[in-house]
Amino acid sequence: MLAEPILRAQLARTLDATHLDIPGATVIKGKVRDNYLVGDRRILVTTDRISAFDVVLGTLPFKGQVLNQMAAFWFRETAGIAPNHVIEVPDPAVTVAWACEPLPVEFVMRGYLTGVTSTSVWTHYARGERTFCGHPLPDGMKKNQPLPGAILTPSTKAEKGGHDESLPREAILARGTIDAATFDEAAGIAARLFAHGQQKARSRGLILVDTKYELGRALAGPHRGRIVVIDEIHTPDSSRYWFADDYAARLDAAEEPRSLDKEYVRRWYAAQGYTGDGPPFPMTDEVRVEAARRYIEAYELITGTPFSGDTADPEPRIRSHLGLAPAPERR
Repeated sequence: MLAEPILRAQLARTLDATHLDIPGATVIKGKVRDNYLVGDRRILVTTDRISAFDVVLGTLPFKGQVLNQMAAFWFRETAGIAPNHVIEVPDPAVTVAWACEPLPVEFVMRGYLTGVTSTSVWTHYARGERTFCGHPLPDGMKKNQPLPGAILTPSTKAEKGGHDESLPREAILARGTIDAATFDEAAGIAARLFAHGQQKARSRGLILVDTKYELGRALAGPHRGRIVVIDEIHTPDSSRYWFADDYAARLDAAEEPRSLDKEYVRRWYAAQGYTGDGPPFPMTDEVRVEAARRYIEAYELITGTPFSGDTADPEPRIRSHLGLAPAPERR
């Protein structure tokens, strides 16, 4: 684990945005990743931005490096279960991948009755609903309890500024969002990845609670025409992790499980009265450092290797690793 002085020093060197000026590139900027599309390649730069409630809240030290390297670990780990888009990882925060056409649905797998957002399975259950995305749920369950079995709760992808919508398979097919064969193939991939991820997490003393998968059809490379895993996989941004050692005791005591994901930041904002309405107020340095520490701890626990963050100024480092010219001096 990096020492706190290193984390604090990095507060002033987080990667909030990139300006790579790659010739001929189409630039698509998401909540966390800046994408540069060049020919049949996609350069994904994972910034240090953190989002929750569908809002970008600020930046965390080393977050982009942690996410990118953890995704790289899981892409290697699951390559035998499902093909993915990765070509190489030339920088701690950069992945070069084959161009893909993303599927218009996120494949969300859930193993526990939990969550704090309006789209969470617990929110629906707590207000008396006993069917979620087409899955019947038994009476008498309590928050954070395991579901009878892992369930797929697909979600539409909202336009920028909108909110995703969880819908059952039949509703998504009825809208014509995706065809049945593609949906079912992708759903099978999601189920296999989640089962493997849960098993791997258990072996590391963790519980993989839920996660979302982004899938796409490869437009180039060795898997051209096939459905492949894209974006990220089993990171603290896309997944919820709990510690297994005291989970049962905390469940019995009606306490929240100890977590290793961005739920810490969500809960901090919610405790201050912010849940996504209007512009967010800044995180304190203490919250930013603690959240960064949790991201790094998740990386080290899951991969079994220490995290060695690169403290260099991020954009010049990325330019160098991509073979780009230094940025012109700004006057």
